[in-house]
Amino acid sequence: MSSIVKIEHLSHKYTSSWAIRDINIEISQSGIVGLLGSNGAGKSTTMNILCGALNQTEGNVYINGIDVREQPELAKKEIGFLPQTPPLYMDLTVDEYLNFCAEIRLMDRRKIKAAMEDAKERCGIAHFSKRLIRNLSGGYRQRVGIAQAIIHRPRLVVLDEPTNGLDPNQIIEVRSLIKEIARDRAVIFSSHVLSEVQILCKEIKMIEAGRIVFSDTMEAFNNYVEPHSVLMNLDNPPAEAELLKVPGVTKVDFLTERQVRVYFSGDQDISQRLVVASVEQGWRLREINVDKSALDEIFKQLSNKSTQ
Repeated sequence: MSSIVKIEHLSHKYTSSWAIRDINIEISQSGIVGLLGSNGAGKSTTMNILCGALNQTEGNVYINGIDVREQPELAKKEIGFLPQTPPLYMDLTVDEYLNFCAEIRLMDRRKIKAAMEDAKERCGIAHFSKRLIRNLSGGYRQRVGIAQAIIHRPRLVVLDEPTNGLDPNQIIEVRSLIKEIARDRAVIFSSHVLSEVQILCKEIKMIEAGRIVFSDTMEAFNNYVEPHSVLMNLDNPPAEAELLKVPGVTKVDFLTERQVRVYFSGDQDISQRLVVASVEQGWRLREINVDKSALDEIFKQLSNKSTQ
C-alpha cells in the first residue's frame, strides 16, 4: 500500500536555531493521527512544511507519492488544511466562500457545485448557504473552515487546533465531524491538549523541542505513561499526616474538604493500600481514580527516554 504521507529526515532552521530536527512520519491509511506537542515544540513548522507553506532546510515530504517541494501544485491538490485561525472572508456568504476556495484549488469548474453541496452536507452547513460568514456562530464558522479543507476531496486533511475557542457543545459537534471525515481519508489532528488527542486519535506522534519523542498507538501511549497520583473522594477524610503514613505516598494535596490528590512514587499497589487503609481507619472512601501525568511531566519523561 502506498503511503498517503511520508516525511523523511525533516529538519528546518530559522536563522541559527533548529525548529525541528530529523522528523520521520509515515501514514498509510485513513483515520486520525494526533500530532501532540506543547506550544513552540515544532508542530506548526512541521504542518507548514507538510502543507507546502514553508520550504524545509533538510529532508523530504511526499503526499500520495508526490514531492511537495518539487511538485507543489500537484501535491496541494491532495491536501486540505485548516490553520488554527480559519482563513475566512467574513463579508462573503458560505456559498461564495466555498466557490472561491474550490477555484483557487484549480478544481474543474463543472465539478465545483456538486463538491460544494457535498462539503456543506458533510459539515452540516447546507442551511446556511446564503448567510454571510460574519453572521455565523464560532462553531459554524469552524465548520465552514473544515468544509474548505475537504471541498476538493483531498486524501490528507490537516487540522491545527480545530476545537480551540469553542464551547463544550461545539467541541462535541466538531469532534463528531472530524471522525466522519476520517472514515475515507487521513486526518492529522494537531493539538497541545492531551485529552483532545486521547478522545479522537488511534495513533499519536509527539513532538518536543523539535524532535519526535513518541510514535505509536494511543493504547501504547496510555500504557507507556506512568501514573503518578490518585484522586480520592472521601466522606470522612483523615489528616494529611495519616495519608503520608501509607507506604509509597510522597505528597498530599487537599483540593476540597473531601477530595484529595495523593502523589506516590512508582508503586503499582498504591490504590489497594489506600483502599485497605480507608476501610481500617473509617475514611469512607467513595471513589478512587489513577491520574496520568500532567502533559509537561509526560514530555519530560519521553524526552529523557528518547535520549537514553
